[in-house]
Amino acid sequence: MDKIEASGNPAERFKTRLAALESAYESLITRPNEKAGNGNGIFDRYRYPVLTAAHTPVFWRYDLNPETNPYLMERLGVEAAFNAGAIKWNGKYLMAVRVEGADRKSFLAFAESPNGIDNFRFWDYPVVMPETSDPDTNVYDVRLIAHEDGWIYGVFCTERKEKNAPASDTSAANAQAGIARTRDLVNWERLPDLKSPSAQQRNVVLHPEFVNGKYAFYTRPQDGFIDTGSGGGIGWALCDDITNPVVYSETIIDERIYHTIKEVKNGQGPTPLKTGKGWLHLAHGVRNTASGLRYVLYMFMTDLKEPDRVIHRPGGYFLVPDETELVGDVYNVAFCNGWILDDDGTVFIYYATADTRMHVAVSHIDRLLDYAMNTPEDPLRSAACVEQRSELIRKNLDIMKRGIK
Repeated sequence: MDKIEASGNPAERFKTRLAALESAYESLITRPNEKAGNGNGIFDRYRYPVLTAAHTPVFWRYDLNPETNPYLMERLGVEAAFNAGAIKWNGKYLMAVRVEGADRKSFLAFAESPNGIDNFRFWDYPVVMPETSDPDTNVYDVRLIAHEDGWIYGVFCTERKEKNAPASDTSAANAQAGIARTRDLVNWERLPDLKSPSAQQRNVVLHPEFVNGKYAFYTRPQDGFIDTGSGGGIGWALCDDITNPVVYSETIIDERIYHTIKEVKNGQGPTPLKTGKGWLHLAHGVRNTASGLRYVLYMFMTDLKEPDRVIHRPGGYFLVPDETELVGDVYNVAFCNGWILDDDGTVFIYYATADTRMHVAVSHIDRLLDYAMNTPEDPLRSAACVEQRSELIRKNLDIMKRGIK
């Protein structure tokens, strides 16, 4: 029992505890971020997470009325802040964050920063997302797309209990792609969920431009909530009317491949970036390990005029959790569904680790294009990988002998 509590002065105890909570919160929010190490030439990580559960406001978690909460207990806990969509809006860097409460329910909330690397502060209220006639049990992992039709779309996972599951199965779930749109990021219009030939959908992303006069979606067809089943990878589908979002066929444009970083499943990350050399994509790949599934990030590029045609596939992963990022609610996971391309070419890559927290890695569009276009593809066999690496070694040893000029 601390001295204030022992003193029998509840009012002073409350004020002192509240002051300590608010001071710790402000110190965390305003802590300057800094580059971590020398980077890998492709991007620079930043040392501190940009968002965690502790970044959520004190008034989200605590009842601040001393009459109803005299001990200033946390009434509505927050477990994690992760898997955020991102957008530049009115000069600020915004993340639409998946916030998970202690009750396991996720909701979306915006946090904004003046510089994109620190001082992220949540807006006062979470997003009020309208429901369809079939209410969502859980909503999460939103992608934000500024479409050429003038709307900003949020495409997210909507999860409900699987209706065909036996009554005894209380964990069977059904995932589909929820769609909403806004002009101010505050007031959202909910559209019908995407309808496709697949039993379930995850990681669906809207292409930011019309394709042949139609809306285009990157899909991830799958047979079940977790298992992709017959789903072969990242799909491509066209839709006539976004207010009646129905796609009748899905073509796999980036397939799953045995004994690679994406052998179990893969999915589109944020909406691709348009460049003069093609559409730059960031995706996640999943493989199985002795300790469970491992999620990593990888890149590919598609043609500028034919965004469903892959033109570059750099081999291997682009980003994995480092030793400080591996541990959390779900170990060994890196996930990204939001990035921002600034006018000067700087790219802010907002990635989550361990389904727990948000980080930022910073690069430049020229570096990312160099990486995507000039990194060799995965040759898919050990012998071919040795040949590929040996060729690089031979070239480098020759350069070292002659001296780098």
